Amino acid sequence: MSERDEIAVVGAGLAGCLLACFLARRGYPVALYERRPDPRTGQVERGRSINLALSERGLDALRRIGLADQVMADALPMRGRMIHPVAGEPQFQPYSVAGDRAINSISRGALNNALLTAADALPGVRIAFDHRLVGLDPADSEMTFETPQGKVTATASVVLGADGAGSAVRGQLLGYGVLDESLDFLDYGYKELTIPPVGGEFALDPAALHIWPRGTSMMIALPNPDRSFTCTLFWPTHGTASFASLGSPAAIERHFATHYPDLLPLAPNLVDDYRHNPIGVLGTVRCAPWQVDGRVGLIGDAAHAIVPFYGQGANCAFEDVVELDRCLDDTGDDWSAALPLYQRRRQENAEAIARMALANFVEMRDKVASPVFQARKRIEHALERALPGRYVSQYELVSFSTTPYAEVRRRVRRQYATLAAVAVGAAAVLAGVVGAAIGRGRRG
Repeated sequence: MSERDEIAVVGAGLAGCLLACFLARRGYPVALYERRPDPRTGQVERGRSINLALSERGLDALRRIGLADQVMADALPMRGRMIHPVAGEPQFQPYSVAGDRAINSISRGALNNALLTAADALPGVRIAFDHRLVGLDPADSEMTFETPQGKVTATASVVLGADGAGSAVRGQLLGYGVLDESLDFLDYGYKELTIPPVGGEFALDPAALHIWPRGTSMMIALPNPDRSFTCTLFWPTHGTASFASLGSPAAIERHFATHYPDLLPLAPNLVDDYRHNPIGVLGTVRCAPWQVDGRVGLIGDAAHAIVPFYGQGANCAFEDVVELDRCLDDTGDDWSAALPLYQRRRQENAEAIARMALANFVEMRDKVASPVFQARKRIEHALERALPGRYVSQYELVSFSTTPYAEVRRRVRRQYATLAAVAVGAAAVLAGVVGAAIGRGRRG
């Protein structure tokens, strides 16, 4: 493939813009197609501003194109979870043993705009907004787009779908029968609320990710640079105590007064936000293969969307881009070899974080307020202090390292097996000591 062969990236979201930057750096002309108008000049859709928790994997990708410092200038570090019970004072749980490591709250829109501007500034990148993909022939990579001026066609040597969980590229490949997909939706949705600043300052501690765990549901809140908080409700979609069960303003106020009493004084627009902000869906997308004949490929959520409960969706997608870049290095830019290699290296890791994200929903919703969970975290931190580098918690491996997700799962299983063996041994020793003491007492 010559440097004149254009690569098409469908989707100018986070992964697509980052991918365009990496490809342009390699000398490829890039056509970046986006179904929306330019988001830098438009309005954000109400209730769709979910903050991102940017951590080491995402930062590693941004460092490689020189954007990490710019992005982090507006980030707010969160060094732990602040657990809000129904009654009583909130409790802080640090993420790392020393309490110094943090995940970073950042606006999805601000990050997207920074990446889009960076891609737009690179030679060889052209961006086509208001282009909605409605046709893709995987045999010759011919694309058809609907635009305000009517339908247009385009071709590229390689087409990369970075167009999210509802990927049009994946849908076209599915229609041609060249891939299979499975969609596993939760019986939960999400809705956003806002806590405005109070007297120009944060209403809650901005150095924490705030969680209101309520067993079958929960709410989280992340800080914003304007000193507000974006809250996200994760509730069942049906049944009692679900989105469907609250209709009138009085019912909404009663529910929050009962289950989230500390929120009401902080959220003066709560009822209006609740009634008018949309409910989003939550689910896991799996498909195979991720590429067809080295000519069409999927990346990020288009290949493997996950639920947001580990804060790894964008971080994982950015890691995809880094791995694809490595594969191009390793194959001498032979796309017919690079795309299958990228899938082999990443698919196991994508599945690993999908499973960990689902498990973390249960942890955040049901366990973080439990005394047993809190005791286990204290033991974990004690072991990390006693065995630095040898015992590392799953959360730290996921959020503060670039250890492959699948290796994180294997390492954590080994650590838990070792701990279980130590616990059994300690219990046996203690039983022996107690038995010996009882025997001496009887003889005495």
